[in-house]
Amino acid sequence: MDTLQDKPLVWLHGEVLGMPHSRPMPAVGPGCHELRIVDEDNNWRIIYHMSGDAVVILDVFSKKTGRTPRRIIEICQRRLRDFGRVT
Repeated sequence: MDTLQDKPLVWLHGEVLGMPHSRPMPAVGPGCHELRIVDEDNNWRIIYHMSGDAVVILDVFSKKTGRTPRRIIEICQRRLRDFGRVT
């Protein structure tokens, strides 16, 4: 069985995302954003953090209401703190 290994993520070009696709999420922390993806019946959200030369995915979930659930924000805040401890 293969083990997971760290692999680089390479961008061939860059794009600046803004509303309505991505918005800042200061409630999670500085440099955090919410990416919006609509897929037929689901409204997916990716909470991510821009950190120097890395993009850190904090959570991916299907959003069912107009507000991001408090539980998701708290999970992302904890993961962001954990990331800060390993960098």
